[in-house]
Amino acid sequence: MKHSTMASATMALAVLGLQLPADAQSHPTRETPAAAAARRADLAAKERINAWTVGLAGGFIEGAPLRLAAEIARVVNEEDKLHVIPIVTQGATENVNSLLYLRGVDAAIINTDALDEYKAQVPFIERRLVYILNLFPSELHIFVRPEIRSLEDLRGKKVNFNTQGTAAAYSGPLIFSRLGLNVEKMFIPHQVALGQMKRGEVSAVVFVTSKPVDAFLKGRWDPGFKFLPIEYDTKFEDYYLPSSIEAADYPNLVPKGERIATIAVPTILAAYNWPQQSDRYQRVARFVDYLFGRLDRLQSPGFDPKWKDVNLRAKVPGLERFRPAQDWLDRPQAVTAAPSQ
Repeated sequence: MKHSTMASATMALAVLGLQLPADAQSHPTRETPAAAAARRADLAAKERINAWTVGLAGGFIEGAPLRLAAEIARVVNEEDKLHVIPIVTQGATENVNSLLYLRGVDAAIINTDALDEYKAQVPFIERRLVYILNLFPSELHIFVRPEIRSLEDLRGKKVNFNTQGTAAAYSGPLIFSRLGLNVEKMFIPHQVALGQMKRGEVSAVVFVTSKPVDAFLKGRWDPGFKFLPIEYDTKFEDYYLPSSIEAADYPNLVPKGERIATIAVPTILAAYNWPQQSDRYQRVARFVDYLFGRLDRLQSPGFDPKWKDVNLRAKVPGLERFRPAQDWLDRPQAVTAAPSQ
């Protein structure tokens, strides 16, 4: 009995000992003035850095859109005034999804025809997104073997559209569908498909990217390999623009003075259409002010050459321009205006 009592007492002390630290933690010591000041400074820093943060969905880590997003951030970011965060994604369609639903994403680089996939899922999607800038056109290149003489010759043949997630893998099949052209679709890396094409295993490759493409500009191709023309008409006017492939683009593949008609997919900088009085709207408005006012820096040496062809006033089919962007362009001093502080 005595042994049992002592054991119980020992157990009680052990339990009490285990509880003491927890009890002690429930009554924190008084915060020192220095600690309180540090905590306030930390909170203030968090508020400052988040107050003007803009999430910008770019694309694949190796792609041009993410590179452009990073260059935008490099030029517009300014301590305590604007903090653009470029975001790696799986491409244009994921960027649309992020712009619609992902917290913290205010803007994205997308191809306009990526909106086609959302028409049924998101009624009136054109009211939920606005465009800031038409960045550059991504031309459709349909490159074929010598025995292919027309689009009709591709019917039922193997055509490569690059890997899933790329612009070609999305836009290419969509364009072929609008043309009513059924082909055997392949989605392998273009470098592999081009080798198979030379051996006669693949009839065509479809690129959707800004010209010139190194594979055609620098590659060695036997006579007869060529680009097929695509005429612009009403079936393309919702998202696409007329364009052409010329001898200046590919002197080894296009005879001097010849022009091959094609279409282009606008690659644009888009934003979510936030309510005008919202905090997010004000952030994107400041972002526009800084970006437009500093475009000349992006067009200087050391940045992607595509910036030199960017026209602030170029329109985008199917979407409205973000109101502060249009207001900036309507200013008398729009060409030389510096960003407001």
